[in-house]
Amino acid sequence: MQARFTALALALSAVAAQAQPLPADELQAMLAEVSPARIEARIRKLVGFGTRHTLSDIASETRGIGAARRWITAELAACSRAAGGRLQVEEQSFIEPAGNRVNQPTELVNVVATLPGRGASKGRTLVVSGHYDSRNSDVMDALGEAPGANDDASGTAAVMELACVMAKRQFDATLVFMAVPGEEQGLLGAAQWARDARASALNVEAMITNDIVGSSRGDAGQHDPNRLRLFADGLDPLVRLLTLANANRPANAADQKAFAAMQAELLPLLQAGANEDLPTHQLGRHLKAAAEAAMPGFTVQLIQRRDRYLRGGDHIPFLERGYAAVRFSEPFENFAHQHQNPRTENGMVYGDLPEFVDFPYVADVARANLAGLATLAWAPAPPRGVRLDASGLTNDSTLEWAASDDPEVASYRVVWRDTDSAAWQQFKDVGKVGRATLPVSKDNVIFGVQAVSTKGYASLASYPLPKR
Repeated sequence: MQARFTALALALSAVAAQAQPLPADELQAMLAEVSPARIEARIRKLVGFGTRHTLSDIASETRGIGAARRWITAELAACSRAAGGRLQVEEQSFIEPAGNRVNQPTELVNVVATLPGRGASKGRTLVVSGHYDSRNSDVMDALGEAPGANDDASGTAAVMELACVMAKRQFDATLVFMAVPGEEQGLLGAAQWARDARASALNVEAMITNDIVGSSRGDAGQHDPNRLRLFADGLDPLVRLLTLANANRPANAADQKAFAAMQAELLPLLQAGANEDLPTHQLGRHLKAAAEAAMPGFTVQLIQRRDRYLRGGDHIPFLERGYAAVRFSEPFENFAHQHQNPRTENGMVYGDLPEFVDFPYVADVARANLAGLATLAWAPAPPRGVRLDASGLTNDSTLEWAASDDPEVASYRVVWRDTDSAAWQQFKDVGKVGRATLPVSKDNVIFGVQAVSTKGYASLASYPLPKR
């Protein structure tokens, strides 16, 4: 472990010569503070509630989703006290109407811990979540054992660790740490929060869900504790929504508002050819780069799909409302340990049990999240009004943008890559200006523009729309 953090210091020092990403020591300290032991204890505690099925007992103090939720709230409140009360912990309840996987109107509760940013008035919000409900083979079985160690006590414990570690520091953006219910019943808790966020015009710049992040081993004997999958695609939900609109506009007012906002924000990008450069893609690039810089030898596998085939997670309600949202998930999946009644058959142990969770791996997942969130929360907002001058025939490329009056913005950075590359390959810092010309043909590469803070942290990239 010490070797990793020594390597981190060297890597950050090397980058500092170019971009001065301070405070590197503060990021290093947070990464070192992440505790596999605390994560293990929290996963085992969540499993100890027997079942956390969304429709399970809410009155018991020892079993069911109600007891689990109250314990999560108490843990986060204790972390807030340890951090001087800076973490605002609350339970946000709502009534989910009867539906496909909810047999009667049911009160559900999102546990939300908010760490206000120093630039809270600027309205930048970063969200990270895990779902605290669980299930077994029968998605409607609210009474049977459903330990849910990996799916998704692992993600919940990782988010709790992030909240407790990061609450002791200050960031420019507001951070929201969530444990949500109803994922197995239809992404219900996340959908409610995303719906409310869009209705209140909340600027959610990034959303990450951690779901099934507990094991580095696959069902065929694969083992890779240094790889994490990141599903990041903003095009798929946009195409789905546009297809829906052509047939029939969303029925309720909230979804109509979300649709209108998505059209206004994302459709111009799509029309300009940014099908691989929507905000979700930019978020995926940032998270990959930040984690791999902070954790030498660790790989974030960037997958340009919204999720695995025929499956989904709590980032999807955010995607459907036009927000940049991604999912972290382990490198392999063992389906004998997902959505199974705990049992042994023919010598095979089935069930989502803690003995199949790799706790140091979950800690590394938390570190990957932390690196991405911290560096983004220390960065400015992405540049607005970015345009690529296409009015004349030239092999140079001129970009322009609205220069910010934010005193934390020290410079702007133009980034570019070949059209067949998923990651930014080159960059040029151009100063605190609103226009730059580079001797690079706009016809051969894809550009982006980032705002860079006084401490060297870069925002998500903004894709340039053509200026004729």
